Amino acid sequence: MVTMKLGSKPEIFVLEDLTWRCTTELESDVVVEVGEMSFYLHKFPLLSRSGVLQRMISEYQPPAVGGGGMCTLQLDDIPGGAKAFELAAKFCYDVKIELNALNVVCLRCAAEYLRMTDDYAEGNLITQAESFLADVLANWKDSIKALETCEGVLPTAEDLHLVSRCITALASKACASDAAAPLLRNASVDKDALWNGIRSGDTASAASAAGMDWWYEDVSFLSLPMFKRVIQAMEAKGMRAESIAGAIMFYAGRFLPGLKRNTSFSNALASYGADGGGGGMSSRNITPRAASVSAPSEGDQRYFLEEIVALLPTKRGVASTKFLLGMLRTAMLLHASPLCRENLERRIGTQLEDASLDDLLVPNLGYHVETLYDIDCVQRILDYFMSSTDGIGTGYTSPALAEDGGGSLGVPQGGTPSTSLSPITMVAKLMDGYLAEVAPDTNLKLPKFQALAAVVPDYARPVDDGIYRAIDIYLKSHPWLSESEREQLCRLMNCQKLSLEACTHAAQNERLPLRVVVQVLFFEQLRLRTSIAGWFFVSDNAAGGDVARPHHGGAMVPKGAAAAVAASTQAEVDTDAEDDAPEGKETIADVKARVSELEKEYKTMKQEIRRLGKPRRSWSLLTRKCGFGAKVQQGQPALPSSK
Repeated sequence: MVTMKLGSKPEIFVLEDLTWRCTTELESDVVVEVGEMSFYLHKFPLLSRSGVLQRMISEYQPPAVGGGGMCTLQLDDIPGGAKAFELAAKFCYDVKIELNALNVVCLRCAAEYLRMTDDYAEGNLITQAESFLADVLANWKDSIKALETCEGVLPTAEDLHLVSRCITALASKACASDAAAPLLRNASVDKDALWNGIRSGDTASAASAAGMDWWYEDVSFLSLPMFKRVIQAMEAKGMRAESIAGAIMFYAGRFLPGLKRNTSFSNALASYGADGGGGGMSSRNITPRAASVSAPSEGDQRYFLEEIVALLPTKRGVASTKFLLGMLRTAMLLHASPLCRENLERRIGTQLEDASLDDLLVPNLGYHVETLYDIDCVQRILDYFMSSTDGIGTGYTSPALAEDGGGSLGVPQGGTPSTSLSPITMVAKLMDGYLAEVAPDTNLKLPKFQALAAVVPDYARPVDDGIYRAIDIYLKSHPWLSESEREQLCRLMNCQKLSLEACTHAAQNERLPLRVVVQVLFFEQLRLRTSIAGWFFVSDNAAGGDVARPHHGGAMVPKGAAAAVAASTQAEVDTDAEDDAPEGKETIADVKARVSELEKEYKTMKQEIRRLGKPRRSWSLLTRKCGFGAKVQQGQPALPSSK
């Protein structure tokens, strides 16, 4: 901390029971009262430095009763109070004082109030304070302390532009550092590209290493109005939105302990009060350095949260989804305004693919609680995600693009799985997990479950195992559903996209409608037939040398719909050719046996349906509706006979 020493004489003031007395040989002839404190001083030192005291002494009229007496002056409204006047009085007596960042603002305001200008004495207090203030504003830490002290003398500090000067100094220093941070970060990455052979992807650590967040903690001690002005000044000077959001998230974490998922509001308030923070929140000048330790009220917390949400940059992704969901839970807990909650829901919706399942489980805190979790809130967030069409960031891939390149399914053209999934696929997986979590709630109505599940399009799910698991849990928790309701619920999944494990489970699942079980068995049989046909086709080409398309290993890969299957099995065929032949024959024999068993189960199912009185026409309509027509693609087997 920078300091400045003024005066040359030793201490001559003594404090006795709220009274400052001058220990010189001359008897005091003036008393200055500041609040409860009284200063017994001499007129001449004061007259020679202060225009206000000079005028007050010259205009003083002794009381009519009693007559005479010592001149008494009242200075109750002096900025900085008794402490500031004490320093000003010592300056008038040329007693040694030390200026620092904690007292220069108050002393500057008091000097202005007392009109201690150079008109009365050369190098008066205003000049000295201004000179030192320039040194204070050149240093970050001192500028922060000076800005904090402005809180106590705000009217005068604003008039003297001390607040704006402190804020401008802070914003300039932070923005200069922020502009250099990317260069420092790149240099740090180039220098330490690997740590134990692993490249770190932690953006928070990278930010810290590059010095991007060094000022977050310092500004978090400011009151909310001051913090807002500092952030707005930084935005005006071109600071990156990522740094602005980082500072706001750090600041919110100090005053909203309830952002942590496992912290209740009452516990958060208790811990907040115990830490000595939030005492100034009652007046909405919220700062952890307030003297009071009383916990903030719910209304003050609500006001604080709404201000923080409005202050967040609008750029997508600068605030983490985890933080936004924590803010949304707290907003519901505090009954924040609908506009505030809608703002948070829209922000979350634009980056929903980054959310985690645990954070998405928002408890239902409404006045009419029906379900354990707030399903309507997640429904709105999902709708915002689906309606956002800003291309790469969010939005979703069209079905045509999904068919051409598999973009939304995470499988690009050629059949090779992509290491990074598209946003819509990530959200589909997230929502399947969410549905599985909320499905056991017996109060969750079927239409609400269906509405939430139906928002995600079918092409967004590479595999339907997740939605099948959610449906199965819902059926288990709602055994009273009718057969038609069960069938309606099962329409949410595509039996063709179930994995082999899911098909095996579904075929033995007594909770599923009979029609769905038959579909699962049929598609499992069709999948095995297709695989075997492709297997034999590749084997025949490898042995006979039919001309199709050259492929490594001497095999000829067929064109058309079976190309992908043939390519995937070519490596296995080549391996079997190098090994002994009997093992390959045994494998094919096992598959044939499995197909035979499935055909028997398929015929048994059809017979049971006929016994139940289902007309053959309804079965034909079902098979055509589900895509089980007699026409099949080239290279696929025909449907098994019902005879």
